[in-house]
Amino acid sequence: MSLETFHKSAALSLGVELELQLVNTHDYDLAPYAEDMLRLMHKIPLPGSVVPEMTSSMIEISTGVCNSSSEVLGQLSQIRDALVKSADKLNIAVVGGGTHPFQQWHERRIYDKPRFRELSELYGYLSKQFTIFGQHVHVGCPDADSALLTLHRMSRYIPHFIALSASSPYVQGQDTAFDSARLNSVFAFPLSGRAPFALTWDDFKVYFEKMTRTGVVKSMKDFYWDIRPKPEFGTIEIRVFDTPLTVERATALAGFVQSLASWFMSEQPFMPTEDDYLVYTYNRFQACRFGLDAVYVDPATGGHMPLREHILMTMDQIARHAGAVGAGASLHLLQTSVERSDNDARWLREKQGEERLLAEVIRQAAQRFRGGVTHTQLP
Repeated sequence: MSLETFHKSAALSLGVELELQLVNTHDYDLAPYAEDMLRLMHKIPLPGSVVPEMTSSMIEISTGVCNSSSEVLGQLSQIRDALVKSADKLNIAVVGGGTHPFQQWHERRIYDKPRFRELSELYGYLSKQFTIFGQHVHVGCPDADSALLTLHRMSRYIPHFIALSASSPYVQGQDTAFDSARLNSVFAFPLSGRAPFALTWDDFKVYFEKMTRTGVVKSMKDFYWDIRPKPEFGTIEIRVFDTPLTVERATALAGFVQSLASWFMSEQPFMPTEDDYLVYTYNRFQACRFGLDAVYVDPATGGHMPLREHILMTMDQIARHAGAVGAGASLHLLQTSVERSDNDARWLREKQGEERLLAEVIRQAAQRFRGGVTHTQLP
């Protein structure tokens, strides 16, 4: 099977996908209501799409193609409001976060769709353990070679993305001591981690053809890399974000990605090298484990510094680009949270410290996800 052509897309265009939790409203455990939610949501005209995910307590929402983070926020808010109203009719709730804090993976049901059944047969129990929730951000690239260059430049900022989005400290009722435990589950899959170092589409095509000849992969969907090219959309897709607790933070993360991509494409600030990946897994682990308190090893210099400082330094570097693409508010929201050492993992831990009951934490997280939607707005 040959690699499909890299389609044209508008440079710096955005698309955002969010995997969300469906929980019941008596004990706030996951609830298998994806089919009912999809039935209700399909009656409502919305931008983007709402589709099932691997297990029946998950749902994925996607924006259409957006040009700015404010457009992303507009579309996500519209879909969120419809989700919340539909959930209210079913007496369930919708929640963000990268993991459900106390669900038991063995109780999950695989959603009845051929691809999910096939993956379940291949991966066994890992499929049910894949009841984890991420945000994917697509950014448009003008051509295939610039997509690969942007991908490898973006790889230096994977720890930044993880720490800023971390929202999965709890797994099966336990505090894992990780800010993002979700990515430990992703790493269990054989084709996860970093993309191969190819800076031209011709080189990438050679790699892809070698992999398909082995019979290990059939299409780009079989790669679970942290960032992967999406030739059918003309984008690269960044996949390391935990789903945030609010659509506002999800939007801010997309604005951060767009600002970085603008900097890369217009200034070409550095040339990625294979040696960038010497510290990749270490930096990734640090960000998953310690979040904003992680240590960051600069791939170019080998210097060590607090990740928090490197994030703030990066935000200063790209501020002009953020302004140019209309992502100034996104950057400001994230900058403020970094200065306060504040991410969603910390919010979840603080709530659990106050409540001593994870079900109550999830109830409050569901309220947080609702934003301004109240029961009085229901028809």
